Amino acid sequence: MLKQLSLAASNLGDQEYFSKSNPMVVVYSKKNDGALEEIGRTEVILNSLNPSWNAKINLQYQFEVLQQLVFQIYDIDPQFHDVSEKMLKLEEQQFLGEAICLLSDVVTKQNRLLNIKLGVSEHNLPNPSKFGELTVQADESAGSKALMEMVFRCSDLEIKDLLSKSDPFLLISRISENGMPVPICKTEVRKNDLNPKWKPVILNLQQIGSKENPLVIECFNFSSNGKHDLVGKIVKSVAELENMYHSQNGENFFVPANTAHDCHSKEVLKSQVYVEKYFENNRHTFLDYISAGCQLNLMVAIDYTASNGNPRLPDSLHYIDPNGRPNAYQRVILEFGDILQYYDPAKRFPSWGYGARPIDGPVSHCFNLNGSAYQPEVEGIQGIMSAYISALRNVSLAGPTLFGPLISTATAIASQSLISNQQKYFILLIVTDGVVTDFQETIDAIIKASDFPLSIVVVGVGGADFKEMEFLDPNKGERLESSTGRVASRDVIQFAPMKDVHGAGISIVQSLLAEIPGQFMTYMRTRETQAIS
Repeated sequence: MLKQLSLAASNLGDQEYFSKSNPMVVVYSKKNDGALEEIGRTEVILNSLNPSWNAKINLQYQFEVLQQLVFQIYDIDPQFHDVSEKMLKLEEQQFLGEAICLLSDVVTKQNRLLNIKLGVSEHNLPNPSKFGELTVQADESAGSKALMEMVFRCSDLEIKDLLSKSDPFLLISRISENGMPVPICKTEVRKNDLNPKWKPVILNLQQIGSKENPLVIECFNFSSNGKHDLVGKIVKSVAELENMYHSQNGENFFVPANTAHDCHSKEVLKSQVYVEKYFENNRHTFLDYISAGCQLNLMVAIDYTASNGNPRLPDSLHYIDPNGRPNAYQRVILEFGDILQYYDPAKRFPSWGYGARPIDGPVSHCFNLNGSAYQPEVEGIQGIMSAYISALRNVSLAGPTLFGPLISTATAIASQSLISNQQKYFILLIVTDGVVTDFQETIDAIIKASDFPLSIVVVGVGGADFKEMEFLDPNKGERLESSTGRVASRDVIQFAPMKDVHGAGISIVQSLLAEIPGQFMTYMRTRETQAIS
């Protein structure tokens, strides 16, 4: 989603003796390695210590990434006033002050407005006692509230395996900055159909960034083992898909050619995809809800089954390194917590363990990490870490691996929040080293959870074979069905193994988080529809 930052300052330090300053702001994005990448510059305001700049700074909001912004204000020497702002050499200008914040700090504030005290970094100022204050306001750019509803159909699908049925579905992905596809939407599976037409797909600019950004639309033949066969794909922007609808022309699928000489070559198929319906509408966006006060509340559940190994030994997944190097469980919690904590002002996180035997007690499949018999909340991400380590000393690792009780407990909290009219949406993070044994109980709990303000993310750690867990991921399987024949009202759960988290390109943690705003909006649309009806 494209954000526009409006900037103003007050009580700037005056570094000139005979006239007021001529301030300009340079905005940077701070990367993980500490490097600064310039995003944009404002215009120069003449003779002002309380400037309000007209120029807007455009940047892409990404929920799944910590976006640190650095604002540096310079007093532009009058001799350079005829020089374009972009051409100004900053080392020739007088530094007035610096402010640093996260974009999430801005968008979670009421009216998306944040005031930041200006300070000084490594710059030397003649009068460092007075820097003033910077005001940052974020607005969604024109058109960013648009929702695009599309109906896709295909003709003459080519199924390579003649012995298998054709059970096609579409997977739509955006392309990340480093070229990796990030799934954002999936259709249902059409059983035994070579000319399928799917239910409407709804996309928003929060997911795709811009109508001009390319999307990868892949058609797969569903397989119950999770290894779906690629039938074909196209790469089109939403703007191009809209044109396909108006022209009613189909687009031929292609598959990468099987050649070692040219990795960019492709084989064009006779199978075609059509956009049968395209409809655009403006509605509330994810950030509309967030800035209006809706909170995202993280819940954490940690696997204490015996298969993790003896926590005192270095080969255990629960080993606490005396040098402070986080283990797999700690890394996952830190990566999720670093993003989600900014959307919860109270920062009180329900935290549970499962699969262990408390001292002199039976095996528990949902116990409070803090040791309390009454409430599961801990203070902050470090509170989760402390409670996690404390529980390792106070329980005996046991088993089996059950998710049903955890999901039911989280759903009860989400249900109570709904009854109390609290503006909260919950994300339950379950970290596990093995495969669940209560498959049907877990599915029943997931389907019940789909009616409440709750998303569930399951991350597998360690070297186990997690193939049997792929039934949890809607991108790799069919819609879940309960023991009573009921299906989930929406996609509410995702699964990925931790071994992919630190691979090339976007991390799995980021790709899992990227789907949360879409699940949030699907829930909100369902609530709005129910309210209208």
